[in-house]
Amino acid sequence: MRSNREPEREPGSGRRLVIVGGGMAGTRLAQQLATAAGGSVGSVDVTVIGEEPHPAYNRVLLAEVLAGRYAPGVIALPALAAGRRLSGVRVVRLDRDPGEVVCDDGRRVPYDSLVLATGSNPVLPPLRGLFEPHGHELPDGVHAFRTMDDCLALAAAVRPGARAVVIGGGLLGVSAARALAQRGAQVVLAHQGEHLMERQLDAGASRVLRQHVEALGVEVHTECRVRGLRTRSLDGGGRAVSAAELADGYALEADLVVLACGVRPRVGLARAAGLDVARGVVVDDELRTSDPRVFAIGDCAEHGGVLYGLAGPAQDQADVLARILSPTPPLPEAGGLCPQDPRGSAQVVGNRSAEGAPPSGSWGRNGWAQPGHRGAPGSETGPRYTGSRALTRLTLAATSNPLDLAAFGETTPAPGDDVVQLADATRNAYRKVVVRGDRLVGGILLGDLGSVGALARTWEGDEPLPSTPLLHLLTNDGGS
Repeated sequence: MRSNREPEREPGSGRRLVIVGGGMAGTRLAQQLATAAGGSVGSVDVTVIGEEPHPAYNRVLLAEVLAGRYAPGVIALPALAAGRRLSGVRVVRLDRDPGEVVCDDGRRVPYDSLVLATGSNPVLPPLRGLFEPHGHELPDGVHAFRTMDDCLALAAAVRPGARAVVIGGGLLGVSAARALAQRGAQVVLAHQGEHLMERQLDAGASRVLRQHVEALGVEVHTECRVRGLRTRSLDGGGRAVSAAELADGYALEADLVVLACGVRPRVGLARAAGLDVARGVVVDDELRTSDPRVFAIGDCAEHGGVLYGLAGPAQDQADVLARILSPTPPLPEAGGLCPQDPRGSAQVVGNRSAEGAPPSGSWGRNGWAQPGHRGAPGSETGPRYTGSRALTRLTLAATSNPLDLAAFGETTPAPGDDVVQLADATRNAYRKVVVRGDRLVGGILLGDLGSVGALARTWEGDEPLPSTPLLHLLTNDGGS
């Protein structure tokens, strides 16, 4: 009888590192470890276990696949330079003693060190009609928008003239609504909050964004709560969505409904294994959990009480952990994880210093390299992760008049802060920066983003501003 237990190490073989999660964070870590070892994993035997059957991909570009701008292969991340990847395999249990992960195919993979990069799940709102009593299947036409399978299913279902309702007006909902409109669907965007992308934008910037989204053919409703779905029976069984019902009883007819209501960290494995879990898996400055052999990075990790849920901080955490786990620290910027997107996309860039532009093919469009929170190799403290400062960037592409958006830092001024704001309705432009004393603490930019790089570097570096008038911050050189 064949054993499902992985073979034991041969004498002299490397330390066994298992990464549970084959997304951007887990892939980044594996690539950085290989870079540190000069293209091989050296003394670290790396296994990446990914639940999705697809090759690893840049999740922030899924909307571009949905819009038809990119084929799925374009957003694929490079294959692992070393180690091995198990795709389409789900880990169902962690056995911390003796140190094994148990997979859904019965395989048991031993580890010396374990990294949880399990990511997050989409939030499914408590809508009437979303699930039948005691059921677990979404009605036909109802889609989450989180994974490549979600994206491909939605792309296969949409057609010109289809009536689509997107629930949620955050970054993901706006991106999905724009993509569906580009595919010719009749799109309604229903958002419960007062204005779109309220986590990143103020009311003024959101008005500009709304005007642009509506110009693409999307009907936008804010302060609008969807309370349920109406469905119809299908021949042969099952249900299909027919409408989204609002709190006031009005029904939006729908062939498709997209749920873009946020995400929730995947912490089930960690909790079942007895690790400390709050909202996410609790980690320290070494990204170590309550078990010294287990680490966590990315959407599932909670550091200092903060859950980032963003691609940039996940990359930062992977880079720091690679330095912690590797006997030979990797170069400051390995690159090669995500394809360049010269025309823009939805992106979130983490903490970067002003080291200049990234090499071709490196992560993100702006790509400020080398998170400043890394400890120097060989220092007394060693590498530490002390948090990320995230910049959100989104490009709403269209056949004409595309809109660029960037937001970073504290965009709501505190008492005593200086605010510089420029708005040009004829050019769909909006710029605002918040200054506290002699420091730039945040900003929102829509329209021509020629100054975003200099402004973001000024903010990230936390250096005193020049003595020139504050209005100079909003010129194209960003005050540099």
